[in-house]
Amino acid sequence: MITRKSEVARHELIGLKCRVIHATNPGLIGLEGIVVDETKHMLVLSSGIKEKKIPKSEVVLKFGRIEIEGKELVGRPEDRVKK
Repeated sequence: MITRKSEVARHELIGLKCRVIHATNPGLIGLEGIVVDETKHMLVLSSGIKEKKIPKSEVVLKFGRIEIEGKELVGRPEDRVKK
């Protein structure tokens, strides 16, 4: 279980449930689902019905009780997890 914001940045995000709580694009606010894919600049969330690509640099995400700016997650997932 992830308990701190610093742990989210180093953790594998695929499989975690998350919600967009703030975004520069108002249409993204409130989207939630399971992270099914991650690239350097994008997260792909699946709500079970469809998948939505979320630009990391434009959102604030909530994983459980932890909020994190997407800017902190920008980068290749394999490099971020190694730190």
